[in-house]
Amino acid sequence: MNFYALIPAAGTGSRMGSSTSPKQYAALNAVPMIAHAMMVLAREPRISKLFVVLSPDDTWWDNYEWRGWEDRLQVLRCGGATRAETVLNGLRAMANVCDADDWVLVHDAARPCLADEMLSKLINEVADDPVGGLLAVPVADTLKRAAADTTSGARVEATVPRAGLWQAQTPQMFRHGKLIEALRTADSDITDEASAIEQLGLQPLLVESDSRNMKVTWPQDMELAGLIVGQLNV
Repeated sequence: MNFYALIPAAGTGSRMGSSTSPKQYAALNAVPMIAHAMMVLAREPRISKLFVVLSPDDTWWDNYEWRGWEDRLQVLRCGGATRAETVLNGLRAMANVCDADDWVLVHDAARPCLADEMLSKLINEVADDPVGGLLAVPVADTLKRAAADTTSGARVEATVPRAGLWQAQTPQMFRHGKLIEALRTADSDITDEASAIEQLGLQPLLVESDSRNMKVTWPQDMELAGLIVGQLNV
């Protein structure tokens, strides 16, 4: 049984509003944001290899120096139009390295604040699980559902009970063969790997994480992510 990591990095991060480069290449504490996600995965000794899936027309990756990664990193230029398509294409390209029962940890390029101990906890708790699992955080805030009619602005339709609700994070860790099967048959609008596994009738394991493992989505997220990354590397 082996462990591999996959970072889907074919998106543009349009909500960041940058016209110069995709979000994953935005400078965070003087290095590309994707490098922080890569570094924590590369520090985990149980992960044999790290695969980064880029868009075929990515022109930014080669602008950076990745020296020292040669033995741990493989770049796959087969990204698709959606995250699910990018991950599925990457998994298929990894098939000459991975066996069906090997574990694959899929991690967001825009989630640079993953702590070493959270990554280790995920592997420890999921390695013997028959389904797989993901890092997640129990929802603490009160949740509101907006009404469909927005002619007078967004208005509350209902308060959603938060008991039993979790906010999904990454990495999400599943067997290579099972994840290919799940993504190949999943609905086109899924937004994470666990959703595809759920559509097979399976129940992924929730491994409790914390809010530091944030996803950078909006420009204002960069300042907070920089502070967290700085504390993690002290």
